[in-house]
Amino acid sequence: MQQPAQRPSVEKIGGTSISSTETVLRNVFLRPDRDCGSYNRIFLVSAYAGITDKLLDNKKTGEPGIYALFAGNESEWSWTEEISKVADEMRRINEDIFGDRSDRDSADQFILERIEGVRSCLLDIQRLCSYGHFRLEEHLMKVKEMLCALGEAHSGFNASLVLRQRGLNASFIDLTGWRDDSNPTLDERITAALGRLDVASELPILTGYAQCREGLVETYGRGYTEVTFSRTAVLAEASEAIIHKQFHLSSADPAIVGLDKVRTIGQTNYDVADQLSNMGMEAVHPRAAKGLRQAAIPLRVKNTFDPNDAGTVITGSYVSETSCAEIVTGLRSVIALEFFEQDMVGVKGYDASILETLRRHDVRIVSKTSNANTITHYLKGSLKAVKRVVSALEEAYPTATVTTQNVAIVSVIGSDLDLPGLTADVVNALTDAGVDILALQQMIRSVDIQVVIEEEAYEATIRALHKALVEDAEARPAVGRGASDGPAAWARGRQDELLNSG
Repeated sequence: MQQPAQRPSVEKIGGTSISSTETVLRNVFLRPDRDCGSYNRIFLVSAYAGITDKLLDNKKTGEPGIYALFAGNESEWSWTEEISKVADEMRRINEDIFGDRSDRDSADQFILERIEGVRSCLLDIQRLCSYGHFRLEEHLMKVKEMLCALGEAHSGFNASLVLRQRGLNASFIDLTGWRDDSNPTLDERITAALGRLDVASELPILTGYAQCREGLVETYGRGYTEVTFSRTAVLAEASEAIIHKQFHLSSADPAIVGLDKVRTIGQTNYDVADQLSNMGMEAVHPRAAKGLRQAAIPLRVKNTFDPNDAGTVITGSYVSETSCAEIVTGLRSVIALEFFEQDMVGVKGYDASILETLRRHDVRIVSKTSNANTITHYLKGSLKAVKRVVSALEEAYPTATVTTQNVAIVSVIGSDLDLPGLTADVVNALTDAGVDILALQQMIRSVDIQVVIEEEAYEATIRALHKALVEDAEARPAVGRGASDGPAAWARGRQDELLNSG
């Protein structure tokens, strides 16, 4: 969609990208994609890679950070030791960026004030909760919000210093609510910040975390930076929203199928982006995508480390010119919860009761299927939470059989999957690869096909389906509305160019 030139772009820089200071300077800040030069852009930054894990907890390894140690309260002082370690790590990052330059003192002093302020606050909460009238759990969400704010404030302040070193009129715009006794909504906080900016001559660096009445972390989890980014783009009436990440949006994980076999995706739509999010391959947080889609703002996902690539453009209206599978991805470590009740046939209420139980125990539903007497939910959540769900259902329905099984789900996704014989191609490809299909689901809307397999068959399934539906499909005649030289062909050409260049 053509936008007036004076409307700014709003751009978010991911944690891995902002951690590579010289690369992000060269490829993003000092290399604008448009003719307006270095200005008329609004940036939001994530925390440096790994910092949020240290502030909260590591989602992959389960290693506790400051928040987990404070909330667990296993050792009264373990969190204070952890906050000192985080402070040391932040100062190490400052040293890597600034060396012995004077700006390093400013960066160290900034983070010292924030760290010690948080430490003092947590000590006060701990003392307060030593009295019987106060409960620690009543304060934990605010603690999590405050800790998240540390990461983005650190990276945002540093980015503004580095850019001023390079002669740009960069300004640090702190949305974290530090020592701010107001309690605005998210839109109010962002609007107030934007109202003070002159983007024609100023390069604003906003924190990806914004303190607000709604509670970003409580509402959106770790997707809060993209929600702040989305609302900023909408309120700024951005010409385009851009996310700078460490990888291309590709047809599959290169680590599984090989870099020489994946294809970069030139264009897709927000529907496909939602399916990717459901599979854990998040191009953009679904709630962030909603705001951009409703405001008709195109989203571009770019690889920070490949500045010559135009990236993936996501819009609301795009449909591939030819029917094709665009992406093969999936989820490992899914729990299939099967609820069997012989007397379910013709009786209402079972499904609603199961859904309420899952909601109450905060277990995410990836997918579900049902027949006359069985309802199966495919879940992502802690094993402890799922066990509680099983216990609750067995207590509520003593004649039902509730079982669980560890599985994986692989999804074939495309903006138009209306291909004759596609389901047969999926089954044949997996049969040839020796993969047993536990379940298969294809909806009437031709946007994805989900295959449930044993967890150990995950990578083999990805490789087999990618070869059959993406790699081998290139040799077949095009099927669909247009010529075969549409976005998929453009993406293939771009991937070949990247490979040939080195």
